[in-house]
Amino acid sequence: MTDVSHEKVPPHPVLATWYQEAAGRQGFVQSLFDRTAPYYDRINTIFSLGSGRWFRRSMLREAGLKAGDQVLDIATGTGLVAREAAGIAGVGNVTGLDMSAGMLAECRRNVPGISLVQADAQRLPFANGQFDLLSMGYALRHVADLRETFAAWLRALRPGGSVLILEIGRARSALVQTVLRIYLGRIVPLLSGVAATRDSRTLMEYYWDTIAECVPPEDILCALREVGFEDVRKRTYFGVFHAYTGRAPAR
Repeated sequence: MTDVSHEKVPPHPVLATWYQEAAGRQGFVQSLFDRTAPYYDRINTIFSLGSGRWFRRSMLREAGLKAGDQVLDIATGTGLVAREAAGIAGVGNVTGLDMSAGMLAECRRNVPGISLVQADAQRLPFANGQFDLLSMGYALRHVADLRETFAAWLRALRPGGSVLILEIGRARSALVQTVLRIYLGRIVPLLSGVAATRDSRTLMEYYWDTIAECVPPEDILCALREVGFEDVRKRTYFGVFHAYTGRAPAR
């Protein structure tokens, strides 16, 4: 692994509207996800317009996932990525990890048979070299430190194992960014509040703020390379959906 600076690389600055200092981020996020877990799939349907499932499965296959691989789906939430991974690798080969007990309860109902662990995304309670693929769907903006997180992931992967990060970011086009801000920043929170709960609206308002303030993709790619991932790449779809991939050294 490459020697990296101890300086933290958060995915976005402190969002004072929601918490006052970096130390308050995890408690705020965990509580918010616990409260909204029963409604999250309903919110996701509004957000993804029904396109999410085929996209997740396609990205997993492109990342090299195959039958029999051991998969760790980090920040698994209600199991949206884990379900697709189980369909490829096999239910018994997938582990879902999340810091929210509420989300894990929903995941247990949605994807029966997979292993579930409550833990932090950057403090993985697993032996080194345990997994063939690590995945994360639209949750990188909720970690505390990109480099520390990626270093933990690299340790958990077997030599030659892969990482897949699905994320949404700011658009390069001002027009697309404006449309995104109106849709994700206003319409989705409003619809989420109507279709689910007031907390669901809060969740999507916070979701938009993390997108608007997220570090650029180049910083994410750089952090992956700095901790030792090889063949680091990013593919972008519709100008805003990013699929980051990398490979653990075949040592």
